[in-house]
Amino acid sequence: MRSILLLIALWAGGLNMLAGEPLQDTLRNVLQDTIQQLEEQPEKKMSWLRRTIRGFSYIDENYVEPQHYNWSAMVQATHTYDYYRIGTTGPSSQSIWLSPTPNLKVGPYFGWRWIFLGYTFDLKRVDVGIKELKQEFDFSIYSAQIGADIYYRRTGSDYKIRSLDLGPNINTDALKGEPFDGVSVSITGVNLYYIFNHQRFSYPAAFAQSTIQKISCGSWMVGVEYTRNSLEFDHNKLQNMIDDRLGPGVAKLDSGMMFNSVEYYNSSASVGYAYNWVFKRNWLFCASLSLALAYKRARGDAADEKKRRFQFDINNVNIDGIGRFALVYNNMRWYAGASAIVRAYNYRQARFAANNIFGNLNIYVGYNFGLKSSYKKKRE
Repeated sequence: MRSILLLIALWAGGLNMLAGEPLQDTLRNVLQDTIQQLEEQPEKKMSWLRRTIRGFSYIDENYVEPQHYNWSAMVQATHTYDYYRIGTTGPSSQSIWLSPTPNLKVGPYFGWRWIFLGYTFDLKRVDVGIKELKQEFDFSIYSAQIGADIYYRRTGSDYKIRSLDLGPNINTDALKGEPFDGVSVSITGVNLYYIFNHQRFSYPAAFAQSTIQKISCGSWMVGVEYTRNSLEFDHNKLQNMIDDRLGPGVAKLDSGMMFNSVEYYNSSASVGYAYNWVFKRNWLFCASLSLALAYKRARGDAADEKKRRFQFDINNVNIDGIGRFALVYNNMRWYAGASAIVRAYNYRQARFAANNIFGNLNIYVGYNFGLKSSYKKKRE
């Protein structure tokens, strides 16, 4: 429409010139009429979808520098840590703390604007079967207002006994540090969160490297999460180890620990606070902590004292926690840094309890490319 009006203005100016009107007056009058017509045109409204998408990405550029590039490639090394406590409750309670052998996983990641996709694998165990291979799959979406994480982890079965309590006056030092391949864990989770002060605080600057925080700032946030934790536990193998190391008949596992598998389902709503500290140009340190009110349920196979099989359920509400920390250098073209995420879950019912602490320590280096058209114009 603007092009048409401009052509009309030039055409009208040409006619006036042929009629003998001075050129300067002609152009001034024609341009004034054209500008007036443009101002009187009603502005075209954006669709609700475009308004919503723009709202997700709106930021205050005095505090946050937006991403200049469309694409990103990154190499990441991940140290994964997992601690599981399985136990019974009551006066004759028993418990066992398990954690896998420390391992290092590496893998490539690729990002496009809000979306980041990657895969890591354990370099030390590439020659084992798929069931034994430690794996991790992450899919993340980040924007100024909201974020989403979908993850899958399989820890393998190379656990060690870190601590074992079989009751009073029973010395279990002979079992500490012993390998125990009778447990295998997989975790699947979905996490959604909303950032309140999203115009000035950038969560992606710390954990997605897609923006740069210019001025230190913090924000409250809320979220929801759903996780499924599958635990396979060979209690017969543990009992055999106890008999071998401590002697036959010295200690017997409580019936509450006699199960082969259990699945935990966790639904939670969380509230937390995060702060980005810009202590030097292009440098950022972020710390965030969220507490979640979680509803837990679990199902598995257990046995009572008479060895009769039955299904047990856990239905309760607990407080869980999520901590995130990051140190980042980002000059928009290159970025590097480290981040740590720690999650803690608690399960408890009348005769059974479980605690799960797991997380990642990531070290990465990446490169952004594919300059956005708007920044190409600025360079020109």
